[in-house]
Amino acid sequence: MNNTQVLLTKRPQGLPQSDDFSVVESPIAKVRDGEFLVENLYLSLDAGFLNWMGEDSGDEVLPAMRLDAPVMGLTLGRVVQSRNPEHPEGELIMARLAWEHYSVTDGSDFMVRVDPQWPHPLRYHLGILGDTGMSAYFGLTDIGRPSPGETVLISAAGGAVGSVAGQIARLRGARVIGLTSSDEKCARLKEELGYDAALNHKAPELSRRLGEVCPEGISVYFDNVGGPLLEVVLEHIVEGARIPFCGAVASYAASSPMPGPSNLFQLVVHSARLQGFMTHLQVDRYDEARQALSGWLKAGDVRSVEYVHNGVEQAGRAFCDLFAGRNFGKSIVQVAEDPDG
Repeated sequence: MNNTQVLLTKRPQGLPQSDDFSVVESPIAKVRDGEFLVENLYLSLDAGFLNWMGEDSGDEVLPAMRLDAPVMGLTLGRVVQSRNPEHPEGELIMARLAWEHYSVTDGSDFMVRVDPQWPHPLRYHLGILGDTGMSAYFGLTDIGRPSPGETVLISAAGGAVGSVAGQIARLRGARVIGLTSSDEKCARLKEELGYDAALNHKAPELSRRLGEVCPEGISVYFDNVGGPLLEVVLEHIVEGARIPFCGAVASYAASSPMPGPSNLFQLVVHSARLQGFMTHLQVDRYDEARQALSGWLKAGDVRSVEYVHNGVEQAGRAFCDLFAGRNFGKSIVQVAEDPDG
C-alpha cells in the first residue's frame, strides 16, 4: 500500500502559505519489532505547531520539523498492524504523529488511548474531548476559576479552544465576552455559543470599546493570542484578576521577536496572576475533564463547533485557513473512513 503524506517543503516566512507544503505518495514504512502501524482517521490542525516549522524552532517540547519530511501534528487513528504487545491491532489512539494517512511509531511520543465507548463521535477526541477541550477545561478550572457574576474575556473566541472556554465560563455563571477577527464571528459567538457580547479586535478604538462592554473590569482573561492584545486587556483587569495563558497566536507568524506588553506592572497593581500551562502534562486528569465535558455535551449545555476538511491532501490549505481566520471552531481533516460511521 502507498501512503499519502503532506511534507514541509519550505520554512514559512510569516503566515504559512499553501506552497510551504507538498503532497506525495510513498510506500508505507516496514513495521519493525516494537513498532506498530497506525491508520490516521483524523488530523488536528493547531496553530501552535507553526512554532516548530522554523529552522531554529526546536525546544524541550518538540524538535524543529525537518524539511521534506511529513509535518508533525496531533492525529486520531487506529492500530492496523502491530509488533508491539502494548498496542494491539484495533486500538484507537490520539497521538502526536504526522500529516499522513499511515504512521509507523514505537509509541514513545505523546500518545493517549481512546475509549471507543464514549457516546460521541470519535473526532471529538481531537477537539472538545481532546487537547482542545482539555486546554479550555484546565485553563479555566485550575487558573481562571470564574465565579458567578464575574466578567470573563476570551481571545480567539471563535477558535478551537476559545469556543469551548467561553461556554465553560458561561456554565460557571460568568458574564462572557469574546474577542474575534470578524463581525460575522462576533454574531456567531452570541447566537450559537451564548456569549453575552463579542468584539472584533481589528476594529478601531478597541480599548474604549472594551471598557464599554466590561464596565466593571475583567476578572478572568483566557488568553490565546498574547502580543499587543494582551497589553490592551491589562488596562481593564480588576483586583485579583486571573489570566490563563494558553497560546500566543500573535507571535507564531511574526518575522521578528515581538515586544512584550509595556504595562506588565498592571499585574502588580492589581495583584493579578498570569500563568501559562501545557495540557499534555495533565494526561492523568484527562478522564476527569472528559467526564465533565461529555456530561455537558449530553445535557446540551455545550456545543462542539468544527471546521472539517476531507482528504489528507487538504491539510496544508486548511492549516493556512487558521491564520487567515476562515475557521470557526475546531479545524479537523478527515483522512479515512471513521469506524463508528
